[in-house]
Amino acid sequence: MDGNGRWAEQRGLPRLAGHEAGSKSIERCVQACLDTGVQYLTLYAFSSENWKRPALEVNGLMLLLENFLNQKRDEMVREGIRLHHIGRIHELPSVCQRKLREAMQATAANTKLHFTLALSYSGRTEILDAVQSLAREVAEGNLDPKAITSQVFESHLHTAGIPDPDLLIRTSGEMRISNFLLWQLSYTEIHVTKKYWPDFGRDDFLAALDDFQSRSRRFGGV
Repeated sequence: MDGNGRWAEQRGLPRLAGHEAGSKSIERCVQACLDTGVQYLTLYAFSSENWKRPALEVNGLMLLLENFLNQKRDEMVREGIRLHHIGRIHELPSVCQRKLREAMQATAANTKLHFTLALSYSGRTEILDAVQSLAREVAEGNLDPKAITSQVFESHLHTAGIPDPDLLIRTSGEMRISNFLLWQLSYTEIHVTKKYWPDFGRDDFLAALDDFQSRSRRFGGV
């Protein structure tokens, strides 16, 4: 979800205004998923690298997250949306951790849309976390190294239980994946739009789905 800051700067607004506008795009995309039957949506909301941003911006983003969870938890329950989280949740402010856990618990029985927020997330860190977890099991004698298959490895990732993405949508015209789901994106189709995230709406989401449906997916075959 890229381009919030540039969207704001082009309008002479503070960067946080761009993040606030971007939260409306989240609502539009979630609704589009519900309307079209998409069952899994993962949003890269805050990367591990984003902690390097100015404290005012980081604090504002954490407040936006807290407000989003306060305002949308009951709606997620009603709409059949189950909230998930990937990333190092312990690095978030304690209030955000609590709100996330409350929302995940409240929506745990929902199945219509699995909605995942990547927060304090890094694809490389996720892989390292999985490797360290496997290494501990081997050291404790609970796992034979020869038994480590792709499936076993995936069960130790933050995304365990969530299928690999079919489609990656990248906004603001950036031609990179920015440390996002490095293991899971092996055969994901990529759709890039030059629109900044706050301008990304339902029609753009549907256009990305149309683009995806036109692809021929061979997964390394002929």
